[in-house]
Amino acid sequence: MKLAVLPGDGIGPEIVAQAVKVLNVLKSEGVAIEMETAPIGGAGYDAAGDPLPEATLKLAREADAVLLGAVGGPQYDALDRPLRPERGLLRIRKELNLFANLRPALLYPELAGASSLKPEVVSGLDIMIVRELTGDVYFGQPRGIEIRNGERVGFNTMLYSESEVRRVAHVAFGIAMKRSKKLCSVEKANVLECSELWKTVMIEVSKDYPEVELSHMYVDNAAMQMIKWPKQFDTMVTGNIFGDILSDAASMLSGSIGMLPSASLDEHNKGMYEPIHGSAPDIAGKNLANPLATILSVAMMYRYTFADIATADRIENAVKKVIAQGYRTGDIWTEGTHKVSCSEMGDAVVKAM
Repeated sequence: MKLAVLPGDGIGPEIVAQAVKVLNVLKSEGVAIEMETAPIGGAGYDAAGDPLPEATLKLAREADAVLLGAVGGPQYDALDRPLRPERGLLRIRKELNLFANLRPALLYPELAGASSLKPEVVSGLDIMIVRELTGDVYFGQPRGIEIRNGERVGFNTMLYSESEVRRVAHVAFGIAMKRSKKLCSVEKANVLECSELWKTVMIEVSKDYPEVELSHMYVDNAAMQMIKWPKQFDTMVTGNIFGDILSDAASMLSGSIGMLPSASLDEHNKGMYEPIHGSAPDIAGKNLANPLATILSVAMMYRYTFADIATADRIENAVKKVIAQGYRTGDIWTEGTHKVSCSEMGDAVVKAM
């Protein structure tokens, strides 16, 4: 297994280091794992003047999977847009054709008190959000800022082709089949033609999955329902910008954004795996970050790219064990639990394995 390890910026190197500890446990047991590190984001710009250096992209293309930390930092805000760290992230998703983003929102029972909602509202929460990742308004053309009638006008294009919607629909229905066979498609078909097409294609694809109960919800209502009654959802599928917003909202239901991993897959299940949180420059270098989302991203790597369910379960069970034992980084700490650093949490997971 050849892994491209891209630590990125901010807390990225710290949290990725803990995930590498987990991989090293497996390696020490005889699993053939080859890891190579390369810069991306701000680190890529610092190293090569490009947020996605050509050597990094080449490594990612040749690897079986990619492990990513996080990108971005205030020191890069003044750069021209094509040179900003986030552009490297968008480009690698596009270059690797990673069109299906899987974002689970799972609440560990011990962390119910850390959620921003009442425990009775979120206890038992287990949602999988499938977000289309390479289309929509983030990539649609034309886009830009220009002068019209003597003033600046910014414009972007929300755009989806039938084939783009169809392929992510098949991924979402496939995942729903392995869960509770319930799929909620989120769009805004009452005002957006792009969403009207989305809904039409979802209904067409649903005929291939008669066991799955397909429902539809406008994105504004979905945001409200996610706060009001989140346990009504099981598997959700939506476009790029709606998925970006809803998955971050879902992260707070689970107690901390530091707990949630993600997978971004191509049509062959090659994937890039990363925590859904950002680079948190305010705590970078202080050994305070929560590495569990990154470690759980490694579990997703084994589950989806390597189809090694036993190893995925082993890593996830180790995380469950350390949570049950009361280990907490600052973002999930509550009175009566044991506060630990980023590296100590990594060591605890390794011990639990």
